[in-house]
Amino acid sequence: MSHVRRTNRPHRPWGVLLSALVGAWALAAVAATSGAPSATLLPVSGPIGPATSDFFVRKLRDAQESGADLIVVTIDTPGGLDTAMRDMVQAILASEVPVVTYVSPSGARAASAGTFLVYASHVAAMAPATNLGAATPVQIGAGGPPSPTPQPTDDKNEKADGAGEVPGSAIERKALNDSIAYIRGLAELRGRNVEWAEAAVREGASLPADEALEAGVVEIVANDIPDLLRQLDDRKVKLRSKEISLATEGTTLHEVEPDWRTNLLSLITNPNVAYLLMLIGIYGLLLEGYNPGAVLPGVVGAISLLLALFAFQVLSVNYAGLALIALGVILIVAESFVPAFGTLGLGGIVAFVIGSVLLLDREVPGFSIAWQLIAAMGLAGALVLLAIVSFAVRARRRPVVSGVEGLTRETAEAVEDFERHGLVRVHGELWSAVSSAPVRAGQLLRVRSVDGLVIQVEPIGK
Repeated sequence: MSHVRRTNRPHRPWGVLLSALVGAWALAAVAATSGAPSATLLPVSGPIGPATSDFFVRKLRDAQESGADLIVVTIDTPGGLDTAMRDMVQAILASEVPVVTYVSPSGARAASAGTFLVYASHVAAMAPATNLGAATPVQIGAGGPPSPTPQPTDDKNEKADGAGEVPGSAIERKALNDSIAYIRGLAELRGRNVEWAEAAVREGASLPADEALEAGVVEIVANDIPDLLRQLDDRKVKLRSKEISLATEGTTLHEVEPDWRTNLLSLITNPNVAYLLMLIGIYGLLLEGYNPGAVLPGVVGAISLLLALFAFQVLSVNYAGLALIALGVILIVAESFVPAFGTLGLGGIVAFVIGSVLLLDREVPGFSIAWQLIAAMGLAGALVLLAIVSFAVRARRRPVVSGVEGLTRETAEAVEDFERHGLVRVHGELWSAVSSAPVRAGQLLRVRSVDGLVIQVEPIGK
């Protein structure tokens, strides 16, 4: 019987010690990470519209609720809608977290509405080879921007008022003076150059990055985001309720990308897409009205029209143009039901094209309908009109093949022998007939005319 000898060796806690060291290091790393400042990076690019405003306001609120220490907004925009810009400015002014606007990358711009966002932010920064300005407002239906104005006087109160200095219509003067007062208020709140802010609105002035820094329009010119964070460190920022000192060393950046809601809203509010949705909606409902029970045109038309109306609700739309487009489509469709010989259709095309041009202001960057699309839709309407007129002319020249008129010059067959009055068969029907000559049963006759329920016939070959 074999015996197994067991030896009691002393326990060496090297594995336990190594595990403890790894755990301590992991805890220290987590603690260091949790203690590091965090910043949210929000991109604002392209024309500023309802989709951009919705995305910006939601993500700005989410960043504050998540405990972000800083919000960096990168800007590259040609401008956009006034209502969308004001929503974004209000969100910045109400923020309890410092908001830094950074015009980047090199070659970017913060024009028009973007200038207001830069002035509203707690800290304004630009990358080299960028510019901002050209913030003169454009009014829908006003025929373009206000006329150039003379150089403003040195009296700031007269500048702010603007009475008697701004030529043009009353609407232009109101819009310009309102924008001037708005940007002056933002400049005074943030301690930036008030005079240049007014010049950017009144005269469309623009500045590159280096000159903007010298003029006191922005506080920082940074090459990239790390350089921006380095220059922001220890900078004092005044919030609504307190003044804080920024600590950006070792900041962790969390970049936010547009979500599906933003992409969908951006697609629907695209002027070209909204324009097509409106046309699909109008044509669909008209076809459903002329062909009750088709269902599909009505369903597609109703959905498309509701989406288009939603887009036009948030866009700056000229409703006279919208009415002209609807009238034009109705006239083009009515041409196929009313014998107007092309008059209704031609008037409909003219109304359609004029309404399309007037629908959205082409002066607002990124919010105009492409002239190529308008031309294509106008050409499509002209082709539809041409087809309708062509079918009408062909139908008018075609001989009548139905009804009483369709019996004239048809061939009849005598059912019986008769001298003058008898029965004949036409199209499988029995008719009382009057013949100008004696007729034999089975003889082929030509119908000359119809008088009530009696037809006049004559033998073929007579």
